[in-house]
Amino acid sequence: QVQLVESGGGLVQAGGSLRLSCTASRSIFSRNVMGWYRQAPGKQRELVAGATNSGTTNYADSVKGRFAISRDNAKNTVYLQMNSLKPEDTAVYYCNYRHADYGLDYWGKGTLVTVSS
Repeated sequence: QVQLVESGGGLVQAGGSLRLSCTASRSIFSRNVMGWYRQAPGKQRELVAGATNSGTTNYADSVKGRFAISRDNAKNTVYLQMNSLKPEDTAVYYCNYRHADYGLDYWGKGTLVTVSS
């Protein structure tokens, strides 16, 4: 079992920045992906960004150029630096840890990000 604990959410004005962090209790997959998803009210959960433990990253088109994902593998921690935030970025952000090749994954409880206009 892997527990994921997120932190860093909050209320910010449009144009501002926030940094989310997520730490996994342990790493059980030698090839893994840690990422961030978000779910806005009335919408489906969507991928925001992901990073493999070998350094590959990917982003949703809506956040490219504004958000940056990074990892500290020694600490089993993933970060999401969010800049130039927009009201449409308002959502609960969930951390995800999964096997890179198989559909085995774990989720955090989520952290709320609210961007005011």
